[in-house]
Amino acid sequence: MAAMRAVLPGVPLVLLCFFLLCPCPCPGPLLAGGIPTTLEGPFPPVTVPLDKSFRGNAVDLPDTDRRVQRTVSDFEPEQISVSLSTSHDSVWISWITGDFQIGDNITPLDPSSLGSVVYYRASRSGRSHRATGYSLIYNQLYPFEGLKNYTSGIIHHVRLKGLKPSTLYSYQCGDPSIAMSEVYYFTTMPVTGPSSYPSRVAVVGDLGLTYNTTSTVDHMLSNHPDLVLLVGDVTYANLYLTNGTGADCYSCSFPQTPIHETYQPRWDYWGRYMQPLVSKVPIMVIEGNHEIEEQAENRTFVSYSSRFAFPSKESGSSSTFYYSFNAGGIHFLMLGAYISYDKSSDQYRWLEKDLAKVDREVTPWLVATWHPPWYSTYTAHYREAECMRVAMEDLLYSYGVDVVFNGHVHAYERSNRVYNYTLDPCGPVHITVGDGGNREKMAITHADEPGNCPDPSTTPDTYMGGFCAFNFTSGPAKGNFCWDRQPEYSAYRESSFGHGIFEVMNETHALWTWHRNQDLYKYAGDVIYIVRQPEKCPIKGKRDI
Repeated sequence: MAAMRAVLPGVPLVLLCFFLLCPCPCPGPLLAGGIPTTLEGPFPPVTVPLDKSFRGNAVDLPDTDRRVQRTVSDFEPEQISVSLSTSHDSVWISWITGDFQIGDNITPLDPSSLGSVVYYRASRSGRSHRATGYSLIYNQLYPFEGLKNYTSGIIHHVRLKGLKPSTLYSYQCGDPSIAMSEVYYFTTMPVTGPSSYPSRVAVVGDLGLTYNTTSTVDHMLSNHPDLVLLVGDVTYANLYLTNGTGADCYSCSFPQTPIHETYQPRWDYWGRYMQPLVSKVPIMVIEGNHEIEEQAENRTFVSYSSRFAFPSKESGSSSTFYYSFNAGGIHFLMLGAYISYDKSSDQYRWLEKDLAKVDREVTPWLVATWHPPWYSTYTAHYREAECMRVAMEDLLYSYGVDVVFNGHVHAYERSNRVYNYTLDPCGPVHITVGDGGNREKMAITHADEPGNCPDPSTTPDTYMGGFCAFNFTSGPAKGNFCWDRQPEYSAYRESSFGHGIFEVMNETHALWTWHRNQDLYKYAGDVIYIVRQPEKCPIKGKRDI
């Protein structure tokens, strides 16, 4: 056991014993503790055969389910959530008061009619603090006869400041002259520094609100996360017409609609269902394609930008589409795939400035997230985000990003360390976790299988446009658009619903576990230590590329 501690510094003995007993299908050589590390990579590619007996229950929760129904009265707070600011000393509390309206004749509520107040205090302190914020409503309007318009309840966002690190706080939100919530609790992030980290960060994508979603969330709760990263595609309200009729495939079922409709109450159902989790565990969200939700006057992403609080201003961003924050010794980059990302864009210039300010002596770990993956080998969305990769990969590589989390593809995949489609010991590990449980079901075919390579002209993202996905010019797939076998940069892939847990142990070692919904709570489907090598891959601004 002493040998295991030497190989895996900072790992609790109980955790090593746990994984010695855990029969996990881990590719590549195993350490004494039964867990591989990226130091032993690159690993031979592994594809877990599709388990046709388990497809889950990709059916949306109906509005009759008690978990999505409104249980408050009048202007009592509901859909309560916590999100982070840029460091441990500040968080955002968000909630909604008043009910939505949907129909032909809607009258928006007046946000100025209610206050936005939070009372909070450290659990071991008798001193109470009061913070105020702002409120808003949003509308989803359609300029076509017969489509139902929507106006939200009043959305409140209040920022709490001056918080202590790693401290349990109690809070109540609302308008004290009308109605306050019951008491809720959250714990702040550890102090920013190289020796303090959140215990567990849950990572999930493409969540939706199906019975599979409930299984994912139950599994996630059993892992007791300190923070949840939702890497896009939240509610799938855009799989519905405005009259509440839904389908697994919108374009297949409703090809003649004059505009891509949505059923906005699904957002309210989602907020109610998620409240037991996100009222106590901070959630950080980045936009996905299902948040586009076009409406009158070419407005898009209105619900996404209105319902969540983002530390955009605090991190120097002018947009809800991209921002950054610290959680202990981790600096998170939340990037936008559905806003301009080329080198002349505001996002790119912001990213350059943000990366230049990162001190790896203070935040050793650099983690990036956005919605569509660059290194997915599934047929679905294959090389769809190639223009984003061409624009941004060099910059992220030059600053030594350690891990990338994506969604979009409804399956699980983990890469070897990779840069520009080439195995690179200093490249990041790319992990796709778009398997949260939405009603569009799983991705099961791979682009490297016979007959599954898509026509290049069909691959660009329809919203962002552009074409950057050309045939490979080097390596085993030279001259072709797809590999003829699982690419060497793909270490592990499996079609199954689930979520991941990211646990940073110290400045160099982080444990990644992926949990399948069909497994018992204590088991992991994929597990690996991601190991940083700062001495081998020094960060000196831009590396030579």
